[in-house]
Amino acid sequence: MEHIQSDQIGQTRPTAITLGNFDGLHLGHRKLIGRMQQEAKAQQLRSVVFSFFPHPMFLFHNRENLALIMSPEEKKRAIAAMGVDLYVEYPFTKTFAAMAPEDFACGLLFEQMKCRVLVVGENYHFGAKQKGNAALLEKLGKEHGVKVIVIPPVMYGGERVSSTRVRKALSDTNLDLAAALLSRPYGIYGEVIHGKQLGRTIGFPTINVVADPEKLFPPNGVYATKTLVAGRQYPGVTNVGVAPTVHGTKKIVETYLFDFHQSVYGSCVETALYRFIRPEQKFPSVAALQQQMQADAAAAREYFEEMDENQR
Repeated sequence: MEHIQSDQIGQTRPTAITLGNFDGLHLGHRKLIGRMQQEAKAQQLRSVVFSFFPHPMFLFHNRENLALIMSPEEKKRAIAAMGVDLYVEYPFTKTFAAMAPEDFACGLLFEQMKCRVLVVGENYHFGAKQKGNAALLEKLGKEHGVKVIVIPPVMYGGERVSSTRVRKALSDTNLDLAAALLSRPYGIYGEVIHGKQLGRTIGFPTINVVADPEKLFPPNGVYATKTLVAGRQYPGVTNVGVAPTVHGTKKIVETYLFDFHQSVYGSCVETALYRFIRPEQKFPSVAALQQQMQADAAAAREYFEEMDENQR
């Protein structure tokens, strides 16, 4: 997959494009991308996901929690896995945000990107003061010979699927709902680093991951997880938080993997959260922490055993 992170977006081949921020790549986003890919294949066009960097919320500060469901690297990896030909992260600046909707659609998409098919969500808005919408794109498309396809919202449980709804599910530690909306468990991708190595002294060696600082995390606490290491998933138990018992101050993702004895420092892993076990808490001693970790590991093992039995 080609990846462009600049305003130099000119294409030599005709394209099929879908537009959006795609934070989380939830069911609604995947429907847009899937339909765009269908059109690209049918008309032998280059398939394109056109997004923006940084996310507009970082420019407008129009959300209480300025954090991403997916880090930029996580989103890039997921889009590549879907088989998209080109992923554009167009620079989102105040100048760009003030661009007239017509100039964006006709100048950038239709002319520079050579767009022949454009797929957007029914509620998509763009351009100066968000005046551009799906109806305007349909009008401009007819004038310029571009097929514009407007996709209605995807529904789940009687409500519209949205990034806002995913965020709410995560904040409520409703991981089953978040996974259903995302089409996969919520995950944290990052590089394994050296920690304080306390875990190995009490029988629970852990891997510590540095995640993107702009990523959205669920509440601090302990979770039953599965971690993908070198193509294989290992069940385990993960603490998301600051490790208060050992005077931690920075957010960490610390995972104890069951039956795992490899050194993976410097490699990247992805940890998927399946079940919230308990909130993070400070214990009176390391011995008390050790006892609780034993209970947490037992709870996680029991959860995965039940899940395996239910899938048989």
